[in-house]
Amino acid sequence: MATSSTHLSFLAGRLSPFSSERIPQRGEFHPPVNRFRCSAGKSGFFTRLGRLIKEKAKSDVEKVFSGFSKTRENLAVIDELLLFWNLAETDRVLDELEEALLVSDFGPKITVRIVEKLREDILSGKLKSGSEIKDALKGSVLEMLAMKNSKTELQMGFRKPAVIMIVGVNGGGKTTSLGKLAHRFKKEGTKVLMAAGDTFRAAASDQLEIWAERTGCEIVVAEGEKTKAATVLSKAVKRGKEEGYDVVLCDTSGRLHTNYSLMEELIACKKAVGKVVSGAPNEILLVLDGNTGLNMLPQAREFNEVVGITGLILTKLDGSARGGCVVSVVEELGIPVKFIGVGEAVEDLQPFDPEAFVNAIFS
Repeated sequence: MATSSTHLSFLAGRLSPFSSERIPQRGEFHPPVNRFRCSAGKSGFFTRLGRLIKEKAKSDVEKVFSGFSKTRENLAVIDELLLFWNLAETDRVLDELEEALLVSDFGPKITVRIVEKLREDILSGKLKSGSEIKDALKGSVLEMLAMKNSKTELQMGFRKPAVIMIVGVNGGGKTTSLGKLAHRFKKEGTKVLMAAGDTFRAAASDQLEIWAERTGCEIVVAEGEKTKAATVLSKAVKRGKEEGYDVVLCDTSGRLHTNYSLMEELIACKKAVGKVVSGAPNEILLVLDGNTGLNMLPQAREFNEVVGITGLILTKLDGSARGGCVVSVVEELGIPVKFIGVGEAVEDLQPFDPEAFVNAIFS
């Protein structure tokens, strides 16, 4: 693939009305849209940006609700169990409730904790009806998420450019998630630079260039096939610093968490950007495929041990009935979920809101 060190795909001021396709097609142009101007140099810009992105997501709760339809179907049996609940059938009802939670990948440890707390409150007389049990169940899950998932907003520091690295295994949706994240930033008038750090997969750079074109971002790609990922990211962050970009989004090569030589490359990438901007990367986001359910835990542990994951992007949850894995990964690892993928459309990468999530899986 013929590329240059600072290959650009920039369509200033142009955004696209994305369709529901997973990867957009090159060469489609659309008229510019109005958006407010902002500068990372202003005090608190990144704090306001993170909060603004999260607040706007609250208006998209319907997307979250529809995205967890399969998990909700799994858990619908709980409503049936509690509809005619009476004290004499407590053990049977809780056994079936436990099974529903396990099937939805809440995990054994969390499931037992939830069920035993419900049992205790029922027997003590605190919960006296099916509706009260349902509310207590939702409250218990929400409390778990709130305790260990407090920093759901992006933490981007106080100087520009903020640097965000996207990491994960092959096929999890890293590049697509990066493109959708860029779209969200651009909607808020943020100046975004992409770095094509996936130097192993031939089509990765082309895929990211398409996203750059469609979102109106510039992109830095490798000079040649043997260029190291750390070199690409370093050049991108230098350019971001010199040319006043607000955010640099860094793609990386997909790798198995058991391939330690490739995992070590992530350390080199992290060090490279840190030499250009003190404190960078501000976020290292691990993309995990929601279809893998609890199997995502070993991946997350290894990546966290190697580079220190600051947040998670859980993708493909709309095609999975394992939505309980969201609770499991937060509870087990203590790493906050920043975004969830609940559909193919660009707007379906949603900032994670614990309350919206709980309401979506327990209708």
